[in-house]
Amino acid sequence: MMVKTLPPTSQPIEGELQITEVVSGNGTKALVVGRDSPSQTSPELLVQKTESDALSYNPAEILAHYQSRPLQVLQRIATVLRPTIAFAFGLWWDSKRGIALKKDRRRAVQLRELLTKLGPAYIKIGQALSTRPDLVPPVYLEELTKLQDQLPPFPNEIAYQFIKEELGAPPEEIYAELSAQPIAAASLGQVYKGKLKTGEEVAVKVQRPDLRERITIDLYILRRLAAWVQSKVKRVRSDLVGILDELGDRIFEEMDYIHEGENAERFFQLYGHIKDIYVPRIYWEYTNRRVLTMEWINGTKLTQTAEISTQGIDARYLIEVGVQCSLRQLLEHGFFHADPHPGNLLATPDGKLAYLDFGMMSEIQPPQRYGLIEAIVHVVNRDFEGLAQDYVKLDFLSPETDLTPIIPAFARVFADAQGASVAELNIKSITDELSALMYEYPFRVPPYYALIIRSLVTLEGIAIFIDPNFKVLSEAYPYVSKRLLTDPAPQLRTSLRDLLFKEGKFRWNRLENLLRNARNNEDYDFNLVLNQGLDFLASERGAFIRDKLVDEFVNGVNALSKNVLHNFTYLLRERVGLTSVNETPAATVEQQQTLEHVKGILKILQETRGFDPVQLAPQLAQLLVNPDVQRLGQQIGTRLVQKSIARLIRELLAAEDIDEIRKVI
Repeated sequence: MMVKTLPPTSQPIEGELQITEVVSGNGTKALVVGRDSPSQTSPELLVQKTESDALSYNPAEILAHYQSRPLQVLQRIATVLRPTIAFAFGLWWDSKRGIALKKDRRRAVQLRELLTKLGPAYIKIGQALSTRPDLVPPVYLEELTKLQDQLPPFPNEIAYQFIKEELGAPPEEIYAELSAQPIAAASLGQVYKGKLKTGEEVAVKVQRPDLRERITIDLYILRRLAAWVQSKVKRVRSDLVGILDELGDRIFEEMDYIHEGENAERFFQLYGHIKDIYVPRIYWEYTNRRVLTMEWINGTKLTQTAEISTQGIDARYLIEVGVQCSLRQLLEHGFFHADPHPGNLLATPDGKLAYLDFGMMSEIQPPQRYGLIEAIVHVVNRDFEGLAQDYVKLDFLSPETDLTPIIPAFARVFADAQGASVAELNIKSITDELSALMYEYPFRVPPYYALIIRSLVTLEGIAIFIDPNFKVLSEAYPYVSKRLLTDPAPQLRTSLRDLLFKEGKFRWNRLENLLRNARNNEDYDFNLVLNQGLDFLASERGAFIRDKLVDEFVNGVNALSKNVLHNFTYLLRERVGLTSVNETPAATVEQQQTLEHVKGILKILQETRGFDPVQLAPQLAQLLVNPDVQRLGQQIGTRLVQKSIARLIRELLAAEDIDEIRKVI
């Protein structure tokens, strides 16, 4: 086995972690975080990487490492606390002197400089706050936005050394051009603009020195603090340690540029086909663990609305595109961008939304994805008992939890969320309300939820910055409607049934609303809905909806035919001399309403993209030979005939008319 210590990027501190490359006899490489020399490296590796594996976060080994270094930990705590307390004291003193804190640019600059000085973990916090104009005063917002790509760079000499170590040659032998200075410096690395020998313009990202050492000790301190709070503060039931570990996993993955490149390619495969979404190409021959070479994107931050407007690009449309892409990330494929701050979302000159920086990604599993959609349906349906059960399935509540007091609490939270008005709420307001509820009742926040909320709230913050009246849930409803109508998953078929039926009665207005919203979704396919809908209704799983729909369909036909039948029987009575008998009433108000809904649905279908009577005829002909569809048609036909005959008999042979008819005969 060959052991090689990578050249230090700064003067090492006694007892600090050092990166060492270990090469085994078969050529497998491992990057280890050890002490100051290879001979001192313990067998417990804090970070490992083979040629095919990503850097991994191991909290147990990090704990073991820093427990034997209390002085180093105390020094770091003091480093964080001293400037933080000084800044907090300054704010307090300004308030005592009557200085308007919200408009004090001097303090805003101090906060940005403080977060920058404290390091990457705190910079990430500042980046999240920079997207919340509803939480942060404008003067602070402007300064925190600089944390996205205007951090102090590290020396070029270190960056060039990393390029040489990672790619096997100095920069001048790899790139035809490389900017003299980095064009952006972010929390984990800095970016140069370059050109390959083959002529392609590229962005070259180089990782910061001492990155793992600084992040590891901050994660250790925050994790110990989270564990203490979780054990001592009884009202805190969320898995704070799990949330920190989830964040640690994501950050360590973000520090491995090979993993980031793989994320970018997977993102392209899943979402690159979406209209007006652009994902840059990765140049693998010039990429390694600490150096990433990717396609250069000419673009403008979404929050630079004036610049975007001068290019003739609609920033609001691009945020709509981003919302639709995020919905597919969270609810369809589960692989989502967990750090969509303005520096990572660009408007390209040709009007596309380009995603950058695929280091911090996460996944949500199918049960959670379906659970989120079910929860949306239960909120719309005001089914708070079902919503409470959703939170059990999503691991927010244990199965043993008494839901009796929680159900009315949900009703209070969503008191104004009635029907389609749910779309008028924003994610931040719902999150705040739910946070208060979770504090009062025995909720526990699962680790995966924190990154989802961070992603959604960040995206909503950008949307609000562009358009204060933007409603993410309103934009999301067409997609949710489309999923309910087209997804064959049993969970969503059950949700569709719950949405369309109440106490056994079919709610035509809900179906009309679903179809109206779904047709606004770009991916909505009328033919797919028709085929899947008929297949489902004809199947055993669709028995409940089928039976109820047959009843409603028959009632709708009855409403349409009742006036015709009424006129026919009136003429017949007149011919036989029975005009003096009271006329049979026409269709009831309820039947007339059903008829109006049916007419409205037919109009929506006719106006839906993809509706073509010419193409529809052969599809219906093909469906008619399907045995299941034939049985469904027979069931409808039999019920119609039965009801029509019964009504005709009642109309013609009403009890008070029988004797009169006999006399005429």
